[in-house]
Amino acid sequence: MAHARRERATSANSYGRYVAGRVAQAVLVVFAAYTASYLILWSLPGDIIANITGGDATDLTAAQIAQIRHQWGLDLPLITRYFDSLGHAFTGDFGRSFTSSRPVTALIAEALPATLQIATLGFLFAVVAGSTVAILATRARSRWLSNLLLGLPPLAVAIPAFWLGLLLIQVFSFTFHLFPATGNFGPQSLVLPAITLGIPTSAMIAQLLAQGLAKALDEPYSDTARAKGASPSRVQFRHALRNAAIPALTVSGLVVGTLLSGSVVTETVFSRIGLGRLTAEAVSAQDLPVVQGVVVFAAVTFVVVNLLVDLIYPALDPRIITVAPQRRLVLKGA
Repeated sequence: MAHARRERATSANSYGRYVAGRVAQAVLVVFAAYTASYLILWSLPGDIIANITGGDATDLTAAQIAQIRHQWGLDLPLITRYFDSLGHAFTGDFGRSFTSSRPVTALIAEALPATLQIATLGFLFAVVAGSTVAILATRARSRWLSNLLLGLPPLAVAIPAFWLGLLLIQVFSFTFHLFPATGNFGPQSLVLPAITLGIPTSAMIAQLLAQGLAKALDEPYSDTARAKGASPSRVQFRHALRNAAIPALTVSGLVVGTLLSGSVVTETVFSRIGLGRLTAEAVSAQDLPVVQGVVVFAAVTFVVVNLLVDLIYPALDPRIITVAPQRRLVLKGA
């Protein structure tokens, strides 16, 4: 009884250290992303005053330019502006847009729901399609069918997103008139953009899951399950899929970056108003506060999702948080 309590306490301490380490890494990544993006963006060559005034700064007097620089804090040294902006960023204030003078957080909040809609549907499509292809490929009795299914993910990864989007518009909008080609008009307008985002992502999931399943099905525990009379479906879903899902779960953390970056192209192709469209317009207009805000938001989203993935790992494989401490004890004793 006492031994069991000590094991539970040790496991809880290991998990606590594991979580603390992952949270510290997440905070460090966000801080590094903010610092790097701020210093790079605000050190780029160019006329910031022209960006603020919409490109027409030739008629401004020296006093007017000085007033604008003071209003936007441009008369301060870069390092001073960095720490001042960092302090405001902790409260969610990333400044105001050069082009609209509106708060950056408000612009992101307005654009985010439309992007979340297609990103969520794209992710669900990717998980379902990728998992289906991987499971069918590993269960197919015919080698040519298995090779055909395993050949689909590399093909999907190689397809450019803009070309795929235009192809879907041509087929399903102009030819069969099933879905609208552009705009944010109801649930039907989400289908084609979500598929465009989801196909490259599903390919990554399918590749890793198929490799993991093939390896797990050859492990001794799978042979033991078969020897005990387990059906092929039970061996695949009950025994192999849990271990094979860990690499695919890792990719799901990286998928967020793919979805966010893909939304720029996808929302441009389908003329949707969203975070991707906001980013493209901000980059075109050199609206540095908006670009900075989008970069930090993407970094925070990426870090949070990967942190959640890291916290799910121990549920799939408890050895993740126990093997490392044991190795340290062995090395210390040696």
